[in-house]
Amino acid sequence: MNVRLRQDAIVRSLRRNGTSTVADLAEEVGASRRTVLRDISALRDEGFVIHSEPGRGGGLQLDPQSVQTTARLSVAEVFALLISVESMRAAGYLPFSELAGVGLAKIEKALPSEKVRDLRRFLDCLYVGQLAPQVDISDMGAMDPALLPVFETAFLQRRHLRFQYRDAKGSVTNREVEPQAMLILPPLWYLVAWDPGRADFRHFRMDRIRMPELVEGITFRRRVVPFAENVSPYRNLAR
Repeated sequence: MNVRLRQDAIVRSLRRNGTSTVADLAEEVGASRRTVLRDISALRDEGFVIHSEPGRGGGLQLDPQSVQTTARLSVAEVFALLISVESMRAAGYLPFSELAGVGLAKIEKALPSEKVRDLRRFLDCLYVGQLAPQVDISDMGAMDPALLPVFETAFLQRRHLRFQYRDAKGSVTNREVEPQAMLILPPLWYLVAWDPGRADFRHFRMDRIRMPELVEGITFRRRVVPFAENVSPYRNLAR
């Protein structure tokens, strides 16, 4: 169980049971007492009011009115929110764009500094342009929800990606590439990557990518992607 899931389970248990001991929580979430104590400390830092009652019959109690005051969103989740709002704003489909922008600014302000740094690095990999009218989008499908979290690690740590790719003719191949950028040509999203096997850049439609996974122990260097003139970095558009 990862840290977020474990801490969420601790909060649910305290809300459900009223009082619980560290030992009981440790057994419930499958962690050590020391780990649970660290989790309790982290939850308090995020705004949860958790009382400790020492002695026999004591334990931990969560104030029933207690709420989380610090955002626990991942970099990928904030990235998805930012891009969704900006995409809708650009398309003219967001009637309350100013309120949405203010809300996102508050979320970003509440993030730890290291997450803000990673978010900005992730956004630096994003480019936006216009889709050519002749491109056929009749077969556009849904993107795999696993893409963005895997992309986050691949881009930030410069890790190779391995995935299955279905081309326009329906043929499926296994690919291993160096992810260099994400390109939005509404309504299509592309992964722009360096393909070592072909020694060239390739554009992969994200709705055709399945089973993405990181390749252990292999990193790469960032390359300058030769984008068309009508493609701009997202950071320039967001100013």
